[in-house]
Amino acid sequence: MLHEVVFDRKSGSLALICELMDMNIYELIKGRRKPLPEKKIMNYMYQLCKSLDHMHRNGIFHRDVKPENILIKQDTLKLGDFGSCRSIYSKQPYTEYISTRWYRAPECLLTDGYYSYKMDMWSSGCVFYEITSFHPLFPGCNELDQISKIHDILGTPAKKTLNKFKQSRAMRFDFPFKKGTGLSPLVPNISPKSLSLMYAMIEYDPDQRIGAHQALQHPYFQELRVAEKQALTMHRKMRLAENIVGQEPINLWNISKDGHRQHSLRKTQDNPIRYHEPPYAIELPQLSVSGVTKLTSYPIPTFHSVFTTPATNGEVPLLQHIKYIGTNHKSEKQKEFKPSMKQYHLPTIQRRGGGY
Repeated sequence: MLHEVVFDRKSGSLALICELMDMNIYELIKGRRKPLPEKKIMNYMYQLCKSLDHMHRNGIFHRDVKPENILIKQDTLKLGDFGSCRSIYSKQPYTEYISTRWYRAPECLLTDGYYSYKMDMWSSGCVFYEITSFHPLFPGCNELDQISKIHDILGTPAKKTLNKFKQSRAMRFDFPFKKGTGLSPLVPNISPKSLSLMYAMIEYDPDQRIGAHQALQHPYFQELRVAEKQALTMHRKMRLAENIVGQEPINLWNISKDGHRQHSLRKTQDNPIRYHEPPYAIELPQLSVSGVTKLTSYPIPTFHSVFTTPATNGEVPLLQHIKYIGTNHKSEKQKEFKPSMKQYHLPTIQRRGGGY
C-alpha cells in the first residue's frame, strides 16, 4: 500500500513510501534448518509471478529479482526495489552489468546487453530453488565461474542456442561439454509439478523460457487458481447482497459481463422501446382551404421524333442538325416541339392561428 510520495527537486529523486513489511526472503531462510511447507512456497511463488506479470504487462521489467528484494509480511509477498527497472520497449542494448551475479541470466552474461524481460523469470527460478533448499542455485565467484556453475547443472547448451549470443558479442564460446547433473538430485523432496516449473523458469534459451503469465497457468498453481476463483465469486456475491439490502443501484458489469447482458435483455423485454410511435394519440390539425378549384389531370404531352424515316437499307439514321442562334430565335424544328400543355394556378392557402 502506497502511503506517501516524496520528490526531491534538487536531485530529481523520487521516493515511494509504502507499508512496513516484516522481512525479506533472505532473512526468512537465513539460518533456517526445517524446510518451509510446500503450500507456503507455492503461495510465495504465485504472488511473485503475479507481481512480475503485472509489471511485464505494463511494459516494465525489474532486472534485479533476488531474495533481498522480495518482501513478506505474514503470508503476503511484495516485490520491491525498482531502482534497476527498465522499459520493455526501450531500445537495446541495455546495461551489461545488471542484476546480482548469482541471479543473472545467461543472456546477460554472454551478450553486450541484449536481453529482455525473460531475465526476470530466470532470477525467479533461482529464488524458487533457494526458498526450497535454503542455498543459492548458481553461486559463481565471477562471470566465468558463474557460467561454469550453470553448465554444471543444466549442461552445455546446444550450438544453436550459443549462436544467438554470438550475434551480439565478438567472442568465441569454447565451452567444454558437460552433461549436467540436473535439479532432481539437489531437491529430491519437491513435487514433480514444482520441479517442472523450476526447469521452465531456468531454461537456458530465453526464447524457450516460460513467461510470468504462462507460469501462472502452470499446473503447479492449479490449487491456488481454484481457491482464488472461489474467493472472487464469494466476494461478488457479498457485494451483490450488500447492494440489495442497501437498495443501491446494482452494477452488474462488475459482477459479470454475462450477467450484464442478461439484465439488459430482461429490461428490454419488460419495457420494450416503441420506435416511430408517439406515447399518446395525436389529432392532426384540419386544413382550412377556401376557393379550391377541382384539379383536373394533365394531358400527357406528345413528343415528336427527331429522326427521319428509317432507312430501308438497314443503316442507322443520322440526327439532323438544328441550327440555334441567340436566345429568342428558334428554328422550325424547335417550334414543332412546343408541348400542348395548359397552365393552371392553385389558390393561395390561408394560414390561420399558426396552423393551416
